[in-house]
Amino acid sequence: MRYIRRVSSTPDDWSTRHSVLTTARRTAALINALSGDRPDPAEVAGVLRAHGESGPLDLTDRDITGMCAAAALLREVFAAEHADDAAATLNRLLSDHTDQVRLTSHGGTTPWHPHLDRDDDAPWDAWLLASSCMALTVLVWDRQRPPGRICASPSCRYVFISQGSGPERRYCSRRCATRERVAAHRRSRTTGRPGATA
Repeated sequence: MRYIRRVSSTPDDWSTRHSVLTTARRTAALINALSGDRPDPAEVAGVLRAHGESGPLDLTDRDITGMCAAAALLREVFAAEHADDAAATLNRLLSDHTDQVRLTSHGGTTPWHPHLDRDDDAPWDAWLLASSCMALTVLVWDRQRPPGRICASPSCRYVFISQGSGPERRYCSRRCATRERVAAHRRSRTTGRPGATA
């Protein structure tokens, strides 16, 4: 039997911070932070830092504009109802917006890992599309279903990663699920009253 070294799961472990699932969750968090009319560069930088980015994060308005466009394209993957739809969207994004897969260690500052952007100093939008497409592609491959969803709450519309055990989630958070459950309960009580019109 072959000995396989156990991967450490300490919070500062590079492989944990940059796993496929963590990268996919970062993608969802960035899509959500980049939605709206005027995303705050400081908030977007905060999301990047919370998901393991280090070094200077001086995002310009141009960076944010490009990242917003990338996020809009990635949102289409989360809108996919079936694995076939997610795969078709990812294939289009990979063909139109990424380069050949390559390995990089960022000049020896990180462990070797794959990249699909053109170089280590690619613009933020190219990096976001490439790294996100890589992670979401692996999740479709691994689970044979869409990697995430758009929250079913009409008042939310955040995206979330739905990869996990148990029944498939419809809402991005317990808060949204509870709010919709309460609203449905109130509607049913209103329509069940004598004299109420449906």
